[in-house]
Amino acid sequence: MVSFPAFNFSWFHSFGYFYTKSSKMKLIKYLTSLLLLLPLLGCAQPNTNNTTYIVSKKSEMKIPPYLKAGDTVAIIAPSGILKAHKKPIIDSAIAHIKSWGLEVEMGKYVYAQNGHFAGTDTQRAEDLQWAMDAPHIKAIWCARGGYGTVRVLDRVDYSKMEANPKWLIGYSDITALHNQLNNLKIASIHAVMCTSWAGKIEKINASIESFKTTIFGGELAYKTPANNNNKEGNTTGQLVGGNLTLIHTMLASNSSIDTKGKILFIEEIGEYAYHIDRMLWSLKRAGYFEDLKGIVVGDISKVKKNTTPFGQTIEEIILSIAADYDFPVLFDFPAGHEDDNRALWLGKEIQMKVKKEGGKLRFM
Repeated sequence: MVSFPAFNFSWFHSFGYFYTKSSKMKLIKYLTSLLLLLPLLGCAQPNTNNTTYIVSKKSEMKIPPYLKAGDTVAIIAPSGILKAHKKPIIDSAIAHIKSWGLEVEMGKYVYAQNGHFAGTDTQRAEDLQWAMDAPHIKAIWCARGGYGTVRVLDRVDYSKMEANPKWLIGYSDITALHNQLNNLKIASIHAVMCTSWAGKIEKINASIESFKTTIFGGELAYKTPANNNNKEGNTTGQLVGGNLTLIHTMLASNSSIDTKGKILFIEEIGEYAYHIDRMLWSLKRAGYFEDLKGIVVGDISKVKKNTTPFGQTIEEIILSIAADYDFPVLFDFPAGHEDDNRALWLGKEIQMKVKKEGGKLRFM
């Protein structure tokens, strides 16, 4: 809707402009031209709904508003239990983002306990629903991963989140929510969670700074070290993905992501090599790699050893899957379950250049 300034017509009368039909037509043309120009002159009404997200022209993804000082971040725990000894760690993470000028509001059930989970499915879903719906909450930061997010995906209503998108932040088990939001065309952030503050802060400084960059909307670009396993090539596309187990878990559900024309990021922890091979073959059979533009391989941490050696390294497993396609594969990207866990915007376009000497990844 456009609002217009009050207009004084008295001066027209003084020159007799209203007394001929031709003059009236000239006046109508003049006013019509003026009306068309007003939006360009800044006369549009302010957006009272605070819906200031950007829609990508290429992908139609909704990019939530970046944060600014004074904004409120909700902390929720949609997955595993947070025991009492974790509270000082959570408090440290809260203090850190408050130092950036942000406010923090805790979900009602962050420290609830129900077996493996941070509260019942109903309680965790209630916190997620509150964080998505509350208009004063500008971002949702997950306290930890673990397991449990998949159990609440279908218990919440995403309509307010679609109308007024906000940043969801987390990794690991939170991949389930990243994928769900991607299918709703809402971008999200793969980054450190509150429990990441458990170790020495200097070990995660780079991760924290990249997290800060993503939530405040800075420029984000990375270089990776040389790796002879890199499959060379240049590509562009929307970045999607997350934890491999969770991507695999979403297959054949409405949370399974569409990878056509996109670049897939994967990371993993604590799996056998044959598990990783099996999951990648499942994705291949499901068509995940048919029109893919590239793969970014993050940390594949703490691979379990089988009594019988699998016979291939993780790099060889991934390259064997990619052998039938011509897209590039970048190894050694610092994101996943290690201290160096650099932030990524999921749902945004990237440029990727891959050589044996190293790779470059830049968000557009």
